[in-house]
Amino acid sequence: MKPRRKSSAASAPARSVGRGPASALTRSVGRAAEAGLRAARVRLVVLDVDGVLTDGRLYMSAGGEALKVFDVRDGHGVRLLREAGLGVALLSSRASAIVERRASELDIDTVLQGERDKLAALERLLAASGVAAAECAYMGDDWPDLPVMARVGFAAAVGDAALEVRRAAHWIAQADGGRGAVRALAEYVLRCRQRHPGQLGV
Repeated sequence: MKPRRKSSAASAPARSVGRGPASALTRSVGRAAEAGLRAARVRLVVLDVDGVLTDGRLYMSAGGEALKVFDVRDGHGVRLLREAGLGVALLSSRASAIVERRASELDIDTVLQGERDKLAALERLLAASGVAAAECAYMGDDWPDLPVMARVGFAAAVGDAALEVRRAAHWIAQADGGRGAVRALAEYVLRCRQRHPGQLGV
């Protein structure tokens, strides 16, 4: 009498659950959906300057900072946000008259410069504006931005941001800092507000 063969089902190893390409795709879609809902709630967009509105390079002369280079597409993105009724503010650890000039051109009234403690500056801004942290977006590029990104409802990063910043972001622009990242952020936020009108004012 031949011995009975073990069932292949019994001998096969248990399949892992929640792993593999399909599961990774599901998680990715879930994160994208969450980012969209967060962006739809935004009433105030706060931007770092060096590395976000600029490419992060500093042009210096013997007398100090000589110039900064801005992208006109980012400027138009700021105007699109303002025309949609959203607030826009700049928050930088450095101080520059050039930034004040650019902010004036874009009709940005709130410019916080020389703020070594960016989180404390953000808290003052939220209190003064009456905007909840969950309704605030922030775009950054480097480690000093991490505490602010952890505080706001929608954290964004430029495409060439530090690895830790990209990991902390809910959304990452394909464009680099100073090269259209802010324009991409503006378009994304406005699209999400149109897609999820029920989130406005939440």
